[in-house]
Amino acid sequence: MNRSSTRTRIPLRKRLLVRLLIASVLIAVCSVAATAWLAVTTTTRALREEQGQALADDMDILARLSGYAATHPDWTGVEATVRELSARTGRRIALTTADRRPLADSAPRGTSLPPSAAATVDPLRTDTYSEPGAQLSGTDPRVVGPYRLTALERTKLDAAARARQRCLSRYGVDTTVTHTPSGRPVVTASDSTAISGYALDECGDGQLDTPAPTEEKALTALQGRAGGCLTRAGLDPDIPLVFGTGVPGASGRARTLAPVWAKVVAGGADAGKTTLRAAQTCFETARRAQLDPYVAPVAELFLGVGDDLAAPRWVMSPANKAKVVGAAGLVLAVTVAVTAVVATRLVRPLRALTEAAGQPPDRHARVPVTTQDETGILAEAFNDLAERRERLEAQRKALVSDVAHELRSPLTNIRGWLEVTRDGLVEPDTELLGALHEEALILQRVIDDLRDLAAADAGTLRLHREPVPADDLLAQVAAAHRVAADTAAVRLRTETEGAPWLDADPVRLRQALGNLVTNAVRHTPPDGTVTLTARGDGDRVVLEVADTGTGIAAEDLPHVFERFWRAEKSRSRRTGGSGLGLPIVRHLTVAHGGTAQATSTPGAGSVFTLRLPAATAPGDG
Repeated sequence: MNRSSTRTRIPLRKRLLVRLLIASVLIAVCSVAATAWLAVTTTTRALREEQGQALADDMDILARLSGYAATHPDWTGVEATVRELSARTGRRIALTTADRRPLADSAPRGTSLPPSAAATVDPLRTDTYSEPGAQLSGTDPRVVGPYRLTALERTKLDAAARARQRCLSRYGVDTTVTHTPSGRPVVTASDSTAISGYALDECGDGQLDTPAPTEEKALTALQGRAGGCLTRAGLDPDIPLVFGTGVPGASGRARTLAPVWAKVVAGGADAGKTTLRAAQTCFETARRAQLDPYVAPVAELFLGVGDDLAAPRWVMSPANKAKVVGAAGLVLAVTVAVTAVVATRLVRPLRALTEAAGQPPDRHARVPVTTQDETGILAEAFNDLAERRERLEAQRKALVSDVAHELRSPLTNIRGWLEVTRDGLVEPDTELLGALHEEALILQRVIDDLRDLAAADAGTLRLHREPVPADDLLAQVAAAHRVAADTAAVRLRTETEGAPWLDADPVRLRQALGNLVTNAVRHTPPDGTVTLTARGDGDRVVLEVADTGTGIAAEDLPHVFERFWRAEKSRSRRTGGSGLGLPIVRHLTVAHGGTAQATSTPGAGSVFTLRLPAATAPGDG
């Protein structure tokens, strides 16, 4: 019992279930970590790409609509542009007036607008257009208005630009010719190298640096519009404008005259900057008023999600695919490795058990106990089972031998007496018949004992339970064995503490106590005492049969309830019994739900104790 209890107390870390759970958790953690890493990596990159694409799309939409407003006096006809941009970007695009009156919408009519506008489309006040030459003042350079050149002026300026380009090429300067929205050509170097002053002086004819008549007219009108503001700012209203590549209508930047710069130098940096800002503000205000009739009114731009929500906005890159495949392969490899290690450690002892179980019964194979977990307990249990099987095999062989001996002895005596009687050597007198009858009774008792044991082993032993007074039971057993005890000169007495009642089959219980008394009388010398005792012990009744005989050696006590066991192997059936009485006692006691136990002191006697279920005395319920 102690060995089994100790063996089942397995440390938590060594339990098979815990190890399997740890392996599963490790695999799950690796899988989750790999999946999370891949998800974060790919999602982050995708979001960045998506955000960058969305920002680029938004900037493109705003630039396109701002360009439309810069080149059209109203929003009539913008619907086609809005739908084309929506189809290309997958975004919903809606334009409204400042008071939310719809101008154009890519969504079906009646669709509610987003809660707030994404931007304001005003080509005269914009800070999102980043094309070369964009107005630092916030004016879209595509707003040309009165600065648009006529066809004749364009032809003349284009010829001058080609002539300058050819001249610069002779000095080894590669140039390109670009046109501003107003139609004015601009000659710039093809690379980052600036055009040297000598080449510029030689090739400059003044035509590209002089305002055309259309531009001169618009500049004069601008000067007049800014006069009042300049006067209020304390500046000369007739400040001329410096014309260059930044002329409004060319690259869109108005520059103030030399007198303003002179004031900056004369009045100090702070005063000069203040004066310059005031002049710039006047010219910019005047310029917006000059260009306002040529641009579309201010509009609110609303952006939303497109109708095709299922359309993918991004595709997983080959690098991300390679990461997914690599991480999945790594997790799979780790899973296979961990599973293989755990499976090998689990299968190795199980294979040893399988091989041992397949051995012939006579080999009684054992398996080594290599672990302290459930598998180790199984191996120890298998070894214990093999030991018990070995003992049972030895007991089976001894049983066959003992049964044959017990049956052969009376049969041999009966056969011998019958043969001599048949041959006329002995007369069949009363004494001979009595001897034969005694041998037949011995044979009958052996057969009855074997039948009772067989019924107990098969579970077919029938009990007829009823409340039985313990004192009456002991008195009946003592009366039945009084003659045998008196013949052996052994005192037989009974003692009862209280009035306990048993829930038992009285016939079978008298048989069990009778076997104990017979065994006690047989092993008690003359003038000895055999005592039958009964007492209550909670829900149990304790029955004891004690004698003052020779006792049983300590090494023999564990075997007293085994079949055909005798402390002295030399004893015969008549002197030592058949060896079936005590096994029958144990089986009958177990059938009643009780236990049988033997204690002994060599030379002082033995005590056999039966603990049986108690019953309520009739009338006490």
